[in-house]
Amino acid sequence: MTLFVDMDEVIADTYQAHIDLYNNKYNANLKKEDCLGSEVWQMVPKEHQHYVRNHANERGFFIDLEVMKDSQEVLRALQDKYEVYIASAAMQFKTSLEEKADWLDAHFPFIPWQNRILCGHKHILKGDILIDDRSYNLQAFDGRGIQFTSPHNVHTTGFDRADTWEAIAKMLL
Repeated sequence: MTLFVDMDEVIADTYQAHIDLYNNKYNANLKKEDCLGSEVWQMVPKEHQHYVRNHANERGFFIDLEVMKDSQEVLRALQDKYEVYIASAAMQFKTSLEEKADWLDAHFPFIPWQNRILCGHKHILKGDILIDDRSYNLQAFDGRGIQFTSPHNVHTTGFDRADTWEAIAKMLL
């Protein structure tokens, strides 16, 4: 069976990175809990929205992202049962392609480059399971979609949901 796993907000904590950059620049105290049901940029003053929306276009944004808790151990275990691929819309942000590849080398070296799909639209993926935070990617997928919880999608319904990588392990191992 084929398992596709998204990067941003699934194995790499981009959401917290946006918050941290914003808080550091503007000496603010924004927290994930303040953003439930929204994107980070929607939760800051209008005059700061462009700055937050542009983070992912800045060189270096994808280099130092935190790894989602338990994702490394669970993905390593899932490789015994599934053909695991990382599938990320890396073409969306020009500088992210190389940075995402380097980040995967550093944090998920057990997933070979041949099993990394850095693409545009994910509707091209054909397989059994997709774990993603974005409902539009899950809607376009023909297999089983599992929505990984992120603050922006807490109100989204229609898919199996996993709040943690421990929950993914219980579902798929």
